Amino acid sequence: MKKIVAIVLGVLVLASCSSKSDGYTVSGTISGEPENGLKIFLKTTDSLNQLIDIDTTTVENGVFTFTGAQSEPKLHYIFVDQVRGNVPVVLENGDIEVEFQKDSIAFAKIKGTEQNDMFMDFLTESRKLSERAMSMQNDMRMAAQKQDTATVTALREEFIEFQEEAKNFNVNYAKENPGALISVLIVGNLMGTKAIPLNEVREIFDNLTPEIKATEPGKKIQEQLDKMKSTEVGDVAPDFSAPTPNGDQLALSDVTGNSKLTLVDFWAAWCRPCRAENPNIVAVYNKYHDKGFNVIGVSLDTQADAWKGAIESDGLAWNHISNLQRFNDPIAQMYNINAIPAAFLLDEKGVIVARDLRGSALEEKVAEMLN
Repeated sequence: MKKIVAIVLGVLVLASCSSKSDGYTVSGTISGEPENGLKIFLKTTDSLNQLIDIDTTTVENGVFTFTGAQSEPKLHYIFVDQVRGNVPVVLENGDIEVEFQKDSIAFAKIKGTEQNDMFMDFLTESRKLSERAMSMQNDMRMAAQKQDTATVTALREEFIEFQEEAKNFNVNYAKENPGALISVLIVGNLMGTKAIPLNEVREIFDNLTPEIKATEPGKKIQEQLDKMKSTEVGDVAPDFSAPTPNGDQLALSDVTGNSKLTLVDFWAAWCRPCRAENPNIVAVYNKYHDKGFNVIGVSLDTQADAWKGAIESDGLAWNHISNLQRFNDPIAQMYNINAIPAAFLLDEKGVIVARDLRGSALEEKVAEMLN
C-alpha cells in the first residue's frame, strides 16, 4: 500500500511559471487557536533534494506572512514549529493564500496564482486516492490479523486494480493539463518508476507547453530523454569498462564479442528486488549459456565486501564490474539508470533488442533468439 501512496504523493515536487513580476506574498491563516509567536518556517530543497531553510516568521492572531521575489518559481514547504507534516506551496510571484488547521496541516487549502490553483485541483483528487489507499491498507491489516485469507486475497486483487486507476489518474492529468507544472513532475515520476513505456513518456512530455518544458524539472527530463536516445531498443549499446571483483578492467565489448546474446544487468547487494530477480537470471544463464547467452553485472554498490558477498551468496557465475559509486557510477549515468533492477539485452553486434525483461519474459526472449 505504501507504494500506491508514493505514486499519488510522490509527484509533489514541482516548479511553476511566474504569474507576476513584482514578487510574492504568501498570506497564511491558521485555525485551531495557535498561540501568538508560534514559529512558521519556509523551506525548499537543494540539488540533492535535501530541505534547506529560506525564511522564518511567526503567527500573530492566527495569521502569518512571507514576502519576497522568485526568479525561478519552485515548490516550497511551510512547516509549523512542533507540528508534524508540512504544506507544499508553489512559490511564484503573485498573491498566494494558504489556509489550514493546526492539527490537520495535511489538508491545507492553497489558492491565488494560476499554478497554485492547478496544484490544488490535483491535490484534491490525489488526496481522495490516498485516503482510499490507506483505507484498503487498514482493511487488509485487519483481515490478516483475523487470518481471513479470502478477504486478504480479494483486497489484493482490488489493490491491483486500484494501482492501475491511480496510475491512469496521473497519466490522464498530465495529458489533459499540458500547461500545469504538476504535469511535468508526473512525467518525471512515470519515467523514474517505469510505470509506462518510454515512448509514452516521451509523447506526454512532447505535448507539454514550451513554458513547462523550459522549467527546471522540464530541462532535467529533457536531458534524461536525450541520454536515453542512445540506450533505446534498436540502438548500439554504449561501451564501457570498470573494475572486476579482482581489480582487473573488463569492458562490455569483451563480453559481447564472445556472445550471441548479452544481458547488461544493473543491480546491487542492497537492492531487494534485484536479489529477488537473481534466481531467475541464474536459471536462464544456466540453461542458455552454452548456446551463447552471457551476462555482465554492473553493481551500484558502495561496499566491495557486500558486493562480493552477494555474488557468492546468489551464485552469480557471470562477469561482474563496479565502480562502487551507487547511482553516481559513470556507467549508470551513461545508461540513465535512476532505479534498479534495470537490464538491457544485446545481440551479438551489441544492439539493444529488449529492456528490463524480468521473470518469464526474459527466458521467453532469450529462447526466441537462441533456439
